[in-house]
Amino acid sequence: MPSRRSLLKAGGVLAAATLAPGTAGTASAQAEDRSGDPWRKVPDILRKIRPPRFPRRRWEVTAFGAVGDGTTDCTAAFKAAIDECHREGGGRVVVPPGRFLAGAVHLLSNVDLHVSEGGVIAFSTDPNAYLPVVRTRWEGTECYNYSPFIYAHGQRNIAVTGKGTLDGQARQGPWESWYANGGPQGADQRALRKMGDDGVPVEQRVFGAGHYLRPSMVQFVKCQNILVSDLTILEPAMWTVNPVLSTNVTVRGITVVSTLYNTDGCDPEASSYVHIHGCRFNTNDDCVAVKSGRDADGRRVGVPSENIVVQDCFFSGRWGGITVGSEMSGGVRDVFAERCVINSPDFPGNYPVKYPVYIKASKKRGAFVEGVYVRGFTGQNVDREVMFVNMAYASNEQGTEPVSVRDIRMERTRLDGADAVLNLVGLESDHLAGVRLEHCVFTNVTGPNTITFTDDLTLRKVLVNGVEQ
Repeated sequence: MPSRRSLLKAGGVLAAATLAPGTAGTASAQAEDRSGDPWRKVPDILRKIRPPRFPRRRWEVTAFGAVGDGTTDCTAAFKAAIDECHREGGGRVVVPPGRFLAGAVHLLSNVDLHVSEGGVIAFSTDPNAYLPVVRTRWEGTECYNYSPFIYAHGQRNIAVTGKGTLDGQARQGPWESWYANGGPQGADQRALRKMGDDGVPVEQRVFGAGHYLRPSMVQFVKCQNILVSDLTILEPAMWTVNPVLSTNVTVRGITVVSTLYNTDGCDPEASSYVHIHGCRFNTNDDCVAVKSGRDADGRRVGVPSENIVVQDCFFSGRWGGITVGSEMSGGVRDVFAERCVINSPDFPGNYPVKYPVYIKASKKRGAFVEGVYVRGFTGQNVDREVMFVNMAYASNEQGTEPVSVRDIRMERTRLDGADAVLNLVGLESDHLAGVRLEHCVFTNVTGPNTITFTDDLTLRKVLVNGVEQ
């Protein structure tokens, strides 16, 4: 990630202090996209998000041979219960109290996998438990790889619910050794990215056995009507909840605790009409990260993420609170986040949030981010800047694609403690446009803003250390 010093060396316009209100950009540019309140869209978005409902029938996994002793392999019992529930028209597959060891669990339409309070699905630490390979997206590039721990493809009306726990047991498995200290994941990662850039057919991008791309925890691909609710999710091997190319998604009331590298909390990817609310994220990466595919492969698929609403969440994560990118090559529009708490003393995390709002793009990714709206955030002890918009993300990856980031707004936010309020990194060829802060209060801010190649920056009734900007 480029430092403030490296930005100075790279050239561009650097503001050593916060810009005066209303001085950035022309009057016509300021008027553009400012006439309406984007938050008026939210009630209509939420009306279109309906959690799935299921017949009032239930199948206990113990009736199919599952044993909650933590050592018996229950994978076949889970499969049998899900198959029968699906075949009979749907309902609830129940995991009772106990610790049930399993490999890959594949959901089918009209099935709610319900983990009861006191129930734990403990996922195997053996990579072979996630074979055969399935069609997936790995860091935004399509391929065949180890199955995510819970997975569905092309299904409708699916859920993972309950007061129980999904335990990825990642610290007990080989996953960390695959990437740490120059581990073997790097070579596979580079190979997959090259396949995506070169247009190699997805059917030929086969990883899995003998390879080292860690699987996600919960991933739904090309699914409709999804609910993930109330669970505690511990120690995923990689991204935690990852709906891909899916619509009508509700993620509510979950608690995520992850300590391995690159273990985001929730990653809606090339998905639309997504509601994430009442969740707690204690992660070793971004908390909520909106994505839409990587580089040439993401542009080939060409599906944006849009109409995403995040409400009433607690963010304690190593990088961003509400994040867009960096895999955003299908485009992102209309992301709304409100009433979220940063680094709450009531929910202490392993790491303080570096950036409550973090947007990552580049000319290698291309595409657009249009409309990220944040309001009502509160919290403390921001590790770096309140808002970091970086259009030069991963500057070692060269690209020539046009990239657009515009209409980023923050309102009615109060945060105590940060290095700076803004770090805005536009490009000389592709300026950042339309950043607006209104009615915000920031205290114990220790440094100045950094602004490069940014048009139409507006600050209105923004107090920094008691001084209106």
